[in-house]
Amino acid sequence: MAKKLDPKQKRAAVERRKRPLATPTDLAQAATRDISAALNQLLADVFALYLKTKNFHWHVSGPHFRDYHLMLDEQGDELFAMTDALAERVRKIGGTTLRSIGHIARMQRVLDNDADYVQPLDMLAELRDDNKALAAALREAHDITDEYHDIASSSLIENWIDETEKRTWFLFEASRQADSTGH
Repeated sequence: MAKKLDPKQKRAAVERRKRPLATPTDLAQAATRDISAALNQLLADVFALYLKTKNFHWHVSGPHFRDYHLMLDEQGDELFAMTDALAERVRKIGGTTLRSIGHIARMQRVLDNDADYVQPLDMLAELRDDNKALAAALREAHDITDEYHDIASSSLIENWIDETEKRTWFLFEASRQADSTGH
């Protein structure tokens, strides 16, 4: 025989059924909404940058092929590793996250590059600029997580800023032209 619920318990049970993915959190509803929105925006950008990085990894050519190919593969792996952590963080705080390629396409700020051929140095410059923009977006998201005292999200973002700055640095250095003295 089922236990009878009082009206308050019934309302709570109905609310749980309406929101089956609403993970319990001590963060306020506004915090969950704002942080989830910021992290989902980052997630869309990271997926777009991951695919662009892999595209260039697959299509790079020329005398520095091996170096660029390996560097872009490493950077792609780093970006892909961010995706699951971003999505899981959204879920941990009670939000929902991206559901499809179309959802990513609607949200991404990183521009696609569908060109049949891109010069290797242009690839590196484009990815450098995209990573620089991602670092700025990460800082903006960090401002939001700080506002709500979401220390865990802030901590993750701080590490991703460092990784993104490293990618930017490597892409910058790899794309520098030798000066007239050969240096």
